[in-house]
Amino acid sequence: MGYRVQGRNMTVEFGSFPSLRGKTVFVTGGASGIGEEIVRAFAGQGAKVGFVDLDAPRSEALAAELGADVAYEICDLRDVAALQAAFAGLAEKLGAATVLVNNAARDDRHDWQDVTAEYWDERYATNLRHQFFAIQAVAPGMIAAGGGSIINMGSNSWWEAFGGFPAYASAKAAVHGLTRTMARDLGQHRIRVNTVVPGWIMTERQKELWLTPEGEAAQKKRQCLPEMVQPVYVARMVVFLASDDAAMCTAHNYMVEAGSI
Repeated sequence: MGYRVQGRNMTVEFGSFPSLRGKTVFVTGGASGIGEEIVRAFAGQGAKVGFVDLDAPRSEALAAELGADVAYEICDLRDVAALQAAFAGLAEKLGAATVLVNNAARDDRHDWQDVTAEYWDERYATNLRHQFFAIQAVAPGMIAAGGGSIINMGSNSWWEAFGGFPAYASAKAAVHGLTRTMARDLGQHRIRVNTVVPGWIMTERQKELWLTPEGEAAQKKRQCLPEMVQPVYVARMVVFLASDDAAMCTAHNYMVEAGSI
């Protein structure tokens, strides 16, 4: 049985995935934006959802709204030891995860001429490094459980050759390499690893910082579909890839960008 979400010119009915009921899911960057929609989507499927984020007030409010099967830990993902400790705390509350969603990232703009070695390393710690160490932290539990699903969040920014953030775009391009190699290493344990590739998604952050009437008009010309992409549609792809319906899907990219590439 599905539920309904209002679009700009349509009503969309989404489906349910019985295989997700009772599963434990960990999400990074789960308090806002795409991550929040992912947390909500899994909670709506009857999963137990643990998420990490830096925003304590939003994390607390989201967990309180969604109920006892949703927990969170406050964590700076650039600190690998803190990430490992946060996942251990979530596992104590909810059990070992058999689904991991590596969602957290920041697409801050930066001029290539101004980038320092320190800033480059910080951008990679923010947008790439934690994905590997999150996988490393949860994979043993998935192996013990007999399988799992890992979804890494990529970006279509480098596919479309967008400028203005070389450290971000190159880190996101590297996500695809991480997905491919980990799919090979973990596939023997029936752990699937995929990349979801969002286009320009209309989160609060994007609307506040980057969206202009001119930018929206240009984006709609690039896309095959007429509506700007909302975060819920990315969450629905993630939910599908986590479910048993995607049992033979691994090592690939799944685009949610309305045909803009």
